[in-house]
Amino acid sequence: MIVEQIMKRNVIKITTTNTIKDAIQLMEKHRIRHLPVINETDELVGIISDRDIRDASPSVFDTGEHSEYFTNPVSKIMVTDVITAHPLDFVEDVSSIFYEHHIGCLPIEEDYKLVGIITETDILHTLVQLMGAHQPSSQIEVQVENITGMLAEIATIIKKRNINITSVLVYPCEDLQKKVLVFRLQTMDPRGVIADIENNGYKVLWPNLPGMSV
Repeated sequence: MIVEQIMKRNVIKITTTNTIKDAIQLMEKHRIRHLPVINETDELVGIISDRDIRDASPSVFDTGEHSEYFTNPVSKIMVTDVITAHPLDFVEDVSSIFYEHHIGCLPIEEDYKLVGIITETDILHTLVQLMGAHQPSSQIEVQVENITGMLAEIATIIKKRNINITSVLVYPCEDLQKKVLVFRLQTMDPRGVIADIENNGYKVLWPNLPGMSV
């Protein structure tokens, strides 16, 4: 999946000459926490968040004495070193950007123009969908040898039970000679397929409760 499939195209944005008060009003009106800042040619030049506003705001006890603060342009407090992505970037790659840089949103640029935006909520929602976690299902974890063909072999065993595979993840093991295959299956009772997998000589790590096999 690529970014342009999940990004919001109707971006709520602000210009460098708009005031901090303007930014606050826009955030409250649209219930958002980030505003990209553009110049007169629609190029992205910064970003402002509700945290930036809070950090730069006077104390709640002094707002009356410092009311002129809110008339300052957003350019005074915006972040100019903006991390961006491209519409054709993969969602999985962009997820790592959110993780590595601890950011809450990511403006999307194409030909130096702001064309969209995605937030951490968009990423989480998409990952939940990709993993099938929003559907009734069961998860099983199988430890296999770290060699070619293991995924196909376990999938073949599952297929014999006529159970659909919603998603597959591959995790590394402490033992580099092995890996863990995590299947999400469209069944609420995985006991039969677990028994089949174990009967074929594979180790099921989860679920491993007594009496699971039939």
